[in-house]
Amino acid sequence: MNYMKHGISRENLDLSISPKEDFYQYSNGGWMKDHPLTAEYSRFGMFDFLREQARNQLKELILNLSAHEDAKTPGSVAQKVSDLYSMGMDEKRLNEDGHKPLLPLLEKIANADTNHMEELLAWQHMGIGSSFFGTGVGTDAMNSDMNILHVGEVGLGLGDRDYYLEESEQNSKILDAYHTYVKKVLELIGYDEEEQERVWKAVIKLETEFAKHKMPREDRRDPRKRYNIMTFDEIKSSYPQFDWDKYFNLLGLENIDKVNVANPAFTQFITSYLPTLSSQEIKDYMTFETINDATNLLSDDFINASFELYGRVMSGTEELKPRWKRSMAIPNSMLGEAVGKLYVEKYFPEENKEYMKKLVENLRKALGKHIKNLSWMSDETKAKAIEKLDTFTVKIGYPDKWKDYSEINIDPQKSYLENVLEASKWYVKENYSKMNKPVDKDEWHMTPQTVNAYYNPTTNEVCFPAAILQPPYFDPTADDALNYGAIGVIIGHEMTHGFDDSGRQFDKNGNLAEWWTPEDADRFKELADKLVDQFNAIEVAPGVNANGRYTLGENIADQGGLRIAKTAYLDSQKDQTQEYIDGFSPLQRFYIAYANVWAGNIREEEIILSTKTDPHSLGRLRVNATLKNIDDFFDAFGIEEGDKMWRPKEERVVIW
Repeated sequence: MNYMKHGISRENLDLSISPKEDFYQYSNGGWMKDHPLTAEYSRFGMFDFLREQARNQLKELILNLSAHEDAKTPGSVAQKVSDLYSMGMDEKRLNEDGHKPLLPLLEKIANADTNHMEELLAWQHMGIGSSFFGTGVGTDAMNSDMNILHVGEVGLGLGDRDYYLEESEQNSKILDAYHTYVKKVLELIGYDEEEQERVWKAVIKLETEFAKHKMPREDRRDPRKRYNIMTFDEIKSSYPQFDWDKYFNLLGLENIDKVNVANPAFTQFITSYLPTLSSQEIKDYMTFETINDATNLLSDDFINASFELYGRVMSGTEELKPRWKRSMAIPNSMLGEAVGKLYVEKYFPEENKEYMKKLVENLRKALGKHIKNLSWMSDETKAKAIEKLDTFTVKIGYPDKWKDYSEINIDPQKSYLENVLEASKWYVKENYSKMNKPVDKDEWHMTPQTVNAYYNPTTNEVCFPAAILQPPYFDPTADDALNYGAIGVIIGHEMTHGFDDSGRQFDKNGNLAEWWTPEDADRFKELADKLVDQFNAIEVAPGVNANGRYTLGENIADQGGLRIAKTAYLDSQKDQTQEYIDGFSPLQRFYIAYANVWAGNIREEEIILSTKTDPHSLGRLRVNATLKNIDDFFDAFGIEEGDKMWRPKEERVVIW
């Protein structure tokens, strides 16, 4: 994309549409026309454009590594990264191996004594999979300086519980495709028709029961519902059907003091349900789940079967991504910071970090100003909100210390699957080793080459990896209105997550604690409910409405990010003459730059899938629905009553 140095790229616009009628289409129609969906994408937007750019940069880095002398030195980063990539690219070997790499795992399941599920699950939960429930170490939400053990729900083959529980034409189509997929992958490991059907019955029976007992996605957003501390003795007495001592000992976890059970009702269900299942049902379910987790590391037959369900039917994608993109994703995730270090050295100028620091501080000041001027919040809660804001930690570009992957061995003599599972086991052991130890607050939860950003409530930090800090989101040579409208809003968005419906429940130290007055909490909920209703009313596909409750946190952050970034922009321009550039006022450029962040095309199947599974609203809604709550947006474009982009003042919702 050719982004102009000091103004809006007019080729992004659709001047046949009035900004008063459809601001998203007006701002992005040209870009959408110039970037039609290709067969490998179910959606393609500005974020994807930047991710493609990062992928191409990473491809060059990895290919150069392969030619480097260090690539021949066993144990070197170059050897590990280049060998992992080469294994994924070795189409001939992968197809010749077929399902053989799976055999040791399938034999382990087939020979297991299901009267001792603790042994089978401990083996599988060490990096193989997470059948029936999951275990991991993470922050104690009420003592955020320490790590504790967590027990969570099982995942589902189709991702979301509604596919199993809601009757609709689309869900029936997806369940039929799931049936076909299960049988196909079992056929590929040699099961006959009768065996395939038997496994399918076990899979759909178990996953439907799991779906009935899993926490609804809206409830999962509430950190208090996911925080249920129990002592180890309470775990054993509450769920006596399972030998927890044996299970945790086999995982190497000792001296367990307390455990957070994310969903006690589900844990009660699963430990009671397991003994009612036949040995055959358990083995059939775990056999399929093991295959399903491994498909993208096996032959083309497995990859194509998986793509048919998850790509074509569920997302509307027409074509697999090229092999090099799929192959590169493995070292990019398994050895993420090693690849990230190379990425930063080549593609992230240090001056970008310094420029970002200034932007972040300007946004922090603007959010502080907004908090102080809130009409619905008491001075008591405002003071604590300012304290929380002042203690935000900001991470920009890359970590100060890099993760050490020296204990991960990549052996090209072993199969692709075996190497990835060995790395996965290392990650699980590393995670378990953190139990009862202080949280490492310097650790990053995204790699530098990730085009994204995050807010972490338990460390009260915002993080902006290097790869998102590139044009058009971030360009030190561009007009300030563009930077504040793009990366400025993203900064403000992540900061606002500290005060959304979930983040607001954590205090300045990252602890889950009630620091609001009851009256202020009630006022917040009243405003948030109005925002929920706004989005719930929007039909995104025939018969499908947006889920305002599930997307509430992101919608609050979008609105807050916009308002805060605009204030920061105007404050930064106080001593400068505000000029029209290419016919656009400063605020017009700001709002168009914001809309450009969410430019994109999307298939209807992906619209439905995203509405079920993504806590972010669709790009079009993040622009049109959110901007209708911003007073001076109407002024900037002369939007009045009767225009489609108009929302009466009394119906606008302003939270932050």
